[in-house]
Amino acid sequence: MGPQQDPKKASSNGSVATKEKVVRYRECRKNHAANIGGYAVDGCREFMASGEEGTSDALRCAACNCHRSFHKREVETETVCDRSSISTSRR
Repeated sequence: MGPQQDPKKASSNGSVATKEKVVRYRECRKNHAANIGGYAVDGCREFMASGEEGTSDALRCAACNCHRSFHKREVETETVCDRSSISTSRR
């Protein structure tokens, strides 16, 4: 899944700030031994989509064949400030 952007927001000093959200799916947490009362994970370290975005295969991991929801989800949010829109003229 690629970066998602929130709408631009103007601040009091005239600069424009955008929030960029990057979502990554890390190690697989599926318990393959749950049906026998145990705990065993497959060792898959990071989600890799099996197909193109927009298809059902995009939600299945190419490495472990599990659904993306079994993988640990990490969200990184970064605020980017565009200072090029600030007026430099003095009044």
